[in-house]
Amino acid sequence: MVDTNVWISAALSRNGAPAQVVSKVLSDGLPVFSDSTFEELELRLWKPKFDRYLSLEIRRAILRDAKAVAEWATPPLAITSIAHCRDPDDDKFIHAALAAKVTWLVTGDQDLLVLAPGFESTGSTFRIVSPVMALKLSDFCFSQ
Repeated sequence: MVDTNVWISAALSRNGAPAQVVSKVLSDGLPVFSDSTFEELELRLWKPKFDRYLSLEIRRAILRDAKAVAEWATPPLAITSIAHCRDPDDDKFIHAALAAKVTWLVTGDQDLLVLAPGFESTGSTFRIVSPVMALKLSDFCFSQ
C-alpha cells in the first residue's frame, strides 16, 4: 500500500524513489485504497499549489488510472475503532492496510514511520517503510 504523499511525490518527480515505488506497485501488484484514503489523494491533488506542476489532465489521469486498477478495502468497525497513530488523520492508512491484509505500507509521513518497521494489530502484520527503504529491501514487492 502506498500513502498519499508517495503518490503525489511520484507525480511531481518521475525519477525519484516515490515514482519507482508507484511504478513497482502498478507493475507487481495493485494499489490499495479505502474510500477515505482515495478521498485524501483526490483532495490533495486538486489543491491549487499543484497547478503549476501538474496539469488538470495529469491529475485526472492519476485518479482515473489509480481508481480503475485499485483493490478497495473496507475496514470494519472493529478495525476503525482502534487508534494507532499520534496523528489521528493517518489512522485511515493503518485501517486500510489491515483490512486489505497488505504486507507493506510505503510512506514518507513521520507519524506513520515511527510505527516502523513492523506493525501488528488484530492478527495482521505489515512493514512500514519509506520509499527509499522499500527500494533497498530485497523482498520488497506488492504481489498480493
